Amino acid sequence: MTTKHISSAFDRDLEGAQAMLMKMVGLVDEAMNRAAEALETSNLEMAEAVRRNDKAIDELEERIKIDCARILATRSPYAGDLRTVLTVMTIASNLERCGDYAKNIAKRTSVLAHAHLVKDVSRTLRRMHKAVVDMMADALNAYMQRDLEIAHEVRARDCEIDEMYNALFRSLLTLMMEEPHSITACMHLHFIAKNIERMGDHTTSIAEQVIYLVTGDLPDEERPKGDLTSLSSPEAIDGTA
Repeated sequence: MTTKHISSAFDRDLEGAQAMLMKMVGLVDEAMNRAAEALETSNLEMAEAVRRNDKAIDELEERIKIDCARILATRSPYAGDLRTVLTVMTIASNLERCGDYAKNIAKRTSVLAHAHLVKDVSRTLRRMHKAVVDMMADALNAYMQRDLEIAHEVRARDCEIDEMYNALFRSLLTLMMEEPHSITACMHLHFIAKNIERMGDHTTSIAEQVIYLVTGDLPDEERPKGDLTSLSSPEAIDGTA
C-alpha cells in the first residue's frame, strides 16, 4: 500500500513537471515563429513582444528545475523514472536556450528594419528557420511517443541545417566583399543565421535525450556536424550576448 502511494505521488509530481514542459514548448514555438515573422515583416512591435515574453520562458524553466530537484530529493526515482526526470530537466534547458536565440533574433529586427535584405539571403533564412521548427516538432513528438526512430532521424537532420548555414555564411562573405556598405546588415544577418543554427543544435540535443530516455545510453557515435565556418573565419561568433 505504501509503495502504491509513493508511486502515485511520484506520477502526480512528474505529471506536473511535464505539464509545465508542454506549456514551455508552446511558448518557445511561438517565440521562434514570431521572431522570424517580425524580422521578415519588420514588425517592431512583434519583435518587442518576443523579447518581453522571454521572461515567461525563463521562469518556467526555473520552476521545472526546482520541481524536478524536489522529485529527485523526495521520491528517489530509479531506472526509467530517474531518466524521465533528468530528461525533462535537460529538455527544459534546451528549450530555454532556443527561447534566448529567438529573443536575440528579435533584438536585431529594429536594426534590419530599414535594410535591404538580399533575396537569396532572406530565402535561405526562411528555409533554415522552417527546417529547425520542423525538427523541433519532430523531436518533441519523439519524446512524447518515446520513438527512437524519429529521434535518430532528427539527429541526422542537423547536418542539413549546418549545410544551409555554411551556404549562407559564404553568400554573406561574398556580399560584404562586393558591397562594403552592406557589412553592418550582413553581420547582423550572420548572427541571426548562427542563432538559428544553434537552435538546431539544441533541438538535436532534445532528440539525443529521447534516445537516452528510451535506451539508457546517449548515442555512442559523434554527432554529425556540417558547420565548417570556423575553418574560414578567425573566430566562431554566435551572437548570443
